[in-house]
Amino acid sequence: MPDPSGSPTALKAAGRPAAGRPDRERRLLQQAVGLGAVIPFAAGLYGVLFGPALTGNVMGVSGESHYRYLSGLLLAVGLCFWSTIPRIEEHTGRFRLLTLIVFIGGLGRLLGLGLTGVPSLVMLGGLAMELVVTPLLCLWQTRVANRYAEDAGVADLNRDRL
Repeated sequence: MPDPSGSPTALKAAGRPAAGRPDRERRLLQQAVGLGAVIPFAAGLYGVLFGPALTGNVMGVSGESHYRYLSGLLLAVGLCFWSTIPRIEEHTGRFRLLTLIVFIGGLGRLLGLGLTGVPSLVMLGGLAMELVVTPLLCLWQTRVANRYAEDAGVADLNRDRL
């Protein structure tokens, strides 16, 4: 039986960090990611089912097909972020890859803003999620992963588990 003191030796023997601040922070991160992933999931699902109706634009068949394809990717991003939640401290590689995908998409949206003008508030909200919120969540995930690795006595942060 592990030592209840929470000493590093006890933590290593138990195979997990002691309950307390790191665990609380982990749960808060899990909740934030769970909530944040609702946005790409819901927007993606809506786009797959209803096409560009949310934007109010009418597109040709090819444009609508492409819109639905991209909406499917957005839906998948939400699902993939949700897949990190159960053991979020172990999914740094997956989290970083998803963040990179979202961030690059945000750069594309930012370029469009510069080329064609300011979009609706909903699209500006998406831009904020892509260029600010998601990278901040990624930094937070890295912090939680590092704390868990230190507390458990495993500092193999170079592994990349997707």
